[in-house]
Amino acid sequence: MHPAFSVIFFTVSSGAGFGLFALLVLADLLGLGGGLSIDQKLTAGSLALFLVAAGLSSSVFHLANPKNAWRAFSRYRTSWLSREGVFAVMFYPFAIAYLGLTWLDMSQFATIKMIFGVLAAILAWVTIFSTGMIYACLKTIRQWNSPLVPANYLALGHLLGGLLLLIIVNGSLVKMDGYVAISIALTVIAGVLKAIYYFWIGKPGATSTINTATGFTRGTVRLLDTGHTHGTFLTEEFGFKIARKYALMLKVVVFLLGFVLPIVMLSMGLTSQGDIYIAVMLAVIGVVAERWLFFAEARHVINLYHGAQRT
Repeated sequence: MHPAFSVIFFTVSSGAGFGLFALLVLADLLGLGGGLSIDQKLTAGSLALFLVAAGLSSSVFHLANPKNAWRAFSRYRTSWLSREGVFAVMFYPFAIAYLGLTWLDMSQFATIKMIFGVLAAILAWVTIFSTGMIYACLKTIRQWNSPLVPANYLALGHLLGGLLLLIIVNGSLVKMDGYVAISIALTVIAGVLKAIYYFWIGKPGATSTINTATGFTRGTVRLLDTGHTHGTFLTEEFGFKIARKYALMLKVVVFLLGFVLPIVMLSMGLTSQGDIYIAVMLAVIGVVAERWLFFAEARHVINLYHGAQRT
């Protein structure tokens, strides 16, 4: 599949925003590290809303006709894309209400504030899950048709959200041990899930072949003519190819920058403001590379009718 920058930016930015907000609510609910200050909660919440809004705005540019973006909300019963949009919009009122009551800091509204926060966190998780299901429900692309895809989306969103929360917490009176431990745990979980995913798509498994596509299962089938002399929308959008050696190099980048180095830095106690900024930048580069590879390695069955022997 052709990796579109707008979709890569959308999934990375909105995933980080939803992950950050969900972790903020959990930290506030549990009083992690002695409890966040009001300024820290407002900063983290505002950053999360900005990242989600930036991601959603970017996704509009991936539509064939951005003027018809509103139609994406009208197929709720059958489309994960529609559900993602609906849940993302529903997230905002609860998130803003939580931040508003946090800013007022009135004890009589403390319970209502946490109810709004928990509802916003649940909607954040459901939205990330819906984003992953947009790809996981496609049976025509074996590399995506797996529960591992939404699990990876959830893990990577919380990985980035946890590291962003570390930036906000660092340098304050809040004890950082719990936040650092959670960030390391989330990074380890994301790395393990990604390794399982790469192992799974690397297995031959039950792939579709030109034989199963045509029904001629006892002989050798080869394409005599593509029926066109120039690239088409199908070959350009669904026929993107990446050399095996480049895919392997990118996977090294994904694991080294996205998971290994941030874990090493946090485990060694490198938690100054500059160190955490570096860890976040490394993780973002690693996740962007992961997301590019996620699209580049996907093989649509339509390629079987354009010369591919298997997908």
